[in-house]
Amino acid sequence: MNRPSIRKLRFFSSIRTKFALTYIAVIAIVLVLINTYFLTTSRNMIFSSKKLYVQSQASLIATLLEETFDVLTVDDEERVLAVVSQLDVAGVTHIVITDSEGTALYDPSGHSSQDIFPEHYIEETLEVNNVFYSRYSDGVFSSIACTPVMSRGTAIGAVYVHDEDVNQGALLLEMQDTVRNISVIVAVLSIVMVSLIILSLMSRVNSIISAIKSVREGEYSYHISMSGSDELALLSDEFNSLTGRLRETDEVRRRFVADASHELKTPLASIRLLTDSILQNEDIERETVQEFIGDIGMEAERLTRTTGKLMTLTRLDSQIEDEMMRVDVCDAAVATLRMLRPLAASSGISLRSELSEGCFIRATDDSIHQVIFNLVENAIKYNQPDGSVYVRLTVENKKVLLTVDDRGVGVPLEDIPHIFDRFYRVDKARSREAGGSGLGLAIVRDTVQELGGNVTASKRVGGGMRFQVSFDLYE
Repeated sequence: MNRPSIRKLRFFSSIRTKFALTYIAVIAIVLVLINTYFLTTSRNMIFSSKKLYVQSQASLIATLLEETFDVLTVDDEERVLAVVSQLDVAGVTHIVITDSEGTALYDPSGHSSQDIFPEHYIEETLEVNNVFYSRYSDGVFSSIACTPVMSRGTAIGAVYVHDEDVNQGALLLEMQDTVRNISVIVAVLSIVMVSLIILSLMSRVNSIISAIKSVREGEYSYHISMSGSDELALLSDEFNSLTGRLRETDEVRRRFVADASHELKTPLASIRLLTDSILQNEDIERETVQEFIGDIGMEAERLTRTTGKLMTLTRLDSQIEDEMMRVDVCDAAVATLRMLRPLAASSGISLRSELSEGCFIRATDDSIHQVIFNLVENAIKYNQPDGSVYVRLTVENKKVLLTVDDRGVGVPLEDIPHIFDRFYRVDKARSREAGGSGLGLAIVRDTVQELGGNVTASKRVGGGMRFQVSFDLYE
């Protein structure tokens, strides 16, 4: 397809062209209907009026002749003239009265009756039929009424009335010109109005299209300023809200990539440094090599934990649905606490629990294990020497409540809203010493939300933190 064809296709496929053509078509149809209906109705009303008038005149003349004559002959011309002269027929253009043979007995025009009335009208009337004919041509209404003159059930003659009305025709022409002029004015005003509306509409639509193109290129700070309260203004508000969310998401993504890179870079740098030290020092002692290798193993474990948590968050972000089942939180808590008791003992932390039975939720074994493990591990790592961690599991108001209390260092109030953010650390130095990656609480929050629950964090009276998770009881 060549370029002119493409332009033509785009022109006719644009919403601007479709809207304009539709609007103009509707206006044109309405104007045509108004002109046609109005003029046709007016003309039909005049036809009806003329029919009533000429038929009444013809019937009146025929009635007087029936009362006066038994038979109409050529010898009755003067008597017929006397009868007609008694009537007020000044408004009629032509009157012709014939006998039963069609011979004119009264014709003031001086023309043959056939010149005014077609022959078949005369024949049809003498066959005892009323005939009416009307037409409008060249601004003149022409109406003809033919009525038989009856005597003893036989047509003894016929009355032909012909009326031509130039005044009504001129009035109809004037009305036609007036309606046409009004239609032209309405059409012009409509085209001007629709042009202004389309220009305004397309200007706003083009603003939104330009904004979408800018955002597609990565300019998430683009903002649309559009006045009004219509659908396009609402669309622009939604667009601005969307770009705000995209901007926040992009900032979180950038920060996440930077933090993840930093988290992975630190142990990799340590491993590189340790291996270089071993390779470059030929006289290094065996004990030192073993110590370095042990450090390398620790850093590798740290990498494994971090990448594992990143994969968990990726799975949660991807919203990959696992098969849910009825899970006993009490059994999961017992198994998880059994795994963490050696860590608590090595840190000198007292780990106590109070677990109620019948705490069933809709989840997976792995997901609820992740929640309990990360909360309790976090409470152990960031505790004080000889501190304690208390885990309580209860059912209240058809809610399963998991509470983890610790008597650790706690979290400043200004940091509590951010502790569930990825890679967020209150004390970066201490977190690294404890081997934390800043991902545990983020995994807890995302997992709990995936399961339809809620998690909160608050400072405990007397020091330490309290984390509480709530799920709907699955009965």
